[in-house]
Amino acid sequence: MRRARIDRNTSETEISLALTIDGTGKYEVNTGCGFLNHMLELFARHGRFDLYVECAGDTHVDYHHTVEDIGIALGEAFREALGNKAGILRYADIILPMDETLMLCAVDISGRGYLGFDVTMPQAKVGDMDTELVKEFFLGFTRKAEMTLHFKELAGENTHHIIEGMFKAFGRVMNQATSIDEKYKDEVPSTKGVL
Repeated sequence: MRRARIDRNTSETEISLALTIDGTGKYEVNTGCGFLNHMLELFARHGRFDLYVECAGDTHVDYHHTVEDIGIALGEAFREALGNKAGILRYADIILPMDETLMLCAVDISGRGYLGFDVTMPQAKVGDMDTELVKEFFLGFTRKAEMTLHFKELAGENTHHIIEGMFKAFGRVMNQATSIDEKYKDEVPSTKGVL
């Protein structure tokens, strides 16, 4: 089983996160932010990852540190759980519909952290979370996971749907890209021999 447990404690957040890549989509998420809970639950379910997240953050300030640091912890968990990345498919993409929203998402588990973010959010908040924090989550994730991740909004009007489309697509591409190609399960998918 490919799994990792991350405990990240700073002066701003205390996070305990456990990830099983080869899971069934079970989750237990308590971030202190209802909307972020919902997005992480969607991610786990659509990615078929088992995910546990407990966070105590400085939410009396705002959700910035909570959202960013959970992204960092999730990225670290994927990097650790994937090990040397032997046998993974490495690449995946999807165009995912969510009502009026159409979201393109693509990933390369490359060993290089990069976020392409071509998404417009019509509203500044969903619930009580600032929508600009979605980008901060994925920046934290890609830097720690050392992956290239692209989002491109092809259509969208409702901010909740746009973000939900992103997290569902993110789950789906991560599931596919981390899947093991049984034919090449002992090979690292790179001419360099490492990722």
